[in-house]
Amino acid sequence: MTAVLQCLPSGAADAARLAKLLGVPLHAIEVHRFPDGELRVTVGPAAATTILYAPLDAPNDKLLALLFAAEALRRGGAKRLVLAAPYLCYMRQDTAFHEGEAISQKVIGPLLARTFDRVVTVDAHLHRTHDIRDVFPGIEAEDLSAMPAIAASLRGIDRATIVVGPDEESAPWVSDLAGRLGLAHAVARKTRRGDRAVEIAFADPAAFEGKPALLVDDIVSSGGTLIACAQALTKAGATAVDAVITHALFPPAMLEDFKKAGIRSVRSTSSVPHPTNAIALDEVLAASLRRETGA
Repeated sequence: MTAVLQCLPSGAADAARLAKLLGVPLHAIEVHRFPDGELRVTVGPAAATTILYAPLDAPNDKLLALLFAAEALRRGGAKRLVLAAPYLCYMRQDTAFHEGEAISQKVIGPLLARTFDRVVTVDAHLHRTHDIRDVFPGIEAEDLSAMPAIAASLRGIDRATIVVGPDEESAPWVSDLAGRLGLAHAVARKTRRGDRAVEIAFADPAAFEGKPALLVDDIVSSGGTLIACAQALTKAGATAVDAVITHALFPPAMLEDFKKAGIRSVRSTSSVPHPTNAIALDEVLAASLRRETGA
C-alpha cells in the first residue's frame, strides 16, 4: 500500500467519496476528548503517502488533532503527508488592522508547513496574499477553484440571470463563473460598518430590473453581506435572488434570515459539511490528488 486517505470525523462522508474516486483505502481518525478538554488522537495504519482530509471550519480542536495525527503517522512510517483541507482556516487575517492584533495567517501557515509536505485547499480566503505558496514556506501548496464544479451545477440556469458579487474582492471568481456560463455579471460596492453591518450599492441598479440575480460569494459566516446584497437587489427590481457559496460557515438557523431578506435558495459546496451542501468538490480535489496515489 503506497497511499491511503485518513480523515477527521467531521469530514467522513466527503472523504469516503474522495477515497473511492482515488481508489485508496480510507481510515477514520479517532478523536477522544477527556473531561478537561484535552484530546487523544488515534490514526489508522500509515502508508508511504498519507492524505489527511479535514475541512477546517470550527478549527481550533481540528488543528490540534491534525498535529497529533501527523506525529503518529510519521512515527508509523509515513514519508509524505498531504493535507487536503477544502476549507482552510485563519487565512483572512493576513495583516494587523488594529494595534496589538495577531496575524493568524503568519502563524498557521508556517505551522502547517512544518507538519505537511503539501497543502491542497479550495478558494482560500486570501486578501493581500496573491500566491498561496507564500503562506506555506518550503512546501508545495495549491489553491483550487470551486468554479468548475459550481458552473457544472448551474448549466440549466435562466439565461437572463445576472451573476452578482457582493464586493470588489469577489470580482475574479464572479467573472470566472459568469464567463463559464455565458451570463452577464456585476459587482457591488461594499462599505463595512461592523462585523454584521454593511452597506451595498451598485453602479447601475437599473440593470437588475425584471431579471433574476445569482449571488456568488467565497465565504459566508455572519451573513450580513449576503442579506444586505439581497435586499439591494430586490430593491433594484430583481425578480428572484439565489445564492451560491463556496464555504458555508454560517449557522443553519440563519437560513430563515436569508429567506426573510428575499433569498430564494442557498447552495454551497461540500468544502464544509452544512445543510446547504449541493455542489460536491470530489472531482476538483481528486484531479489534484491523483498524482499522490500513482493513478
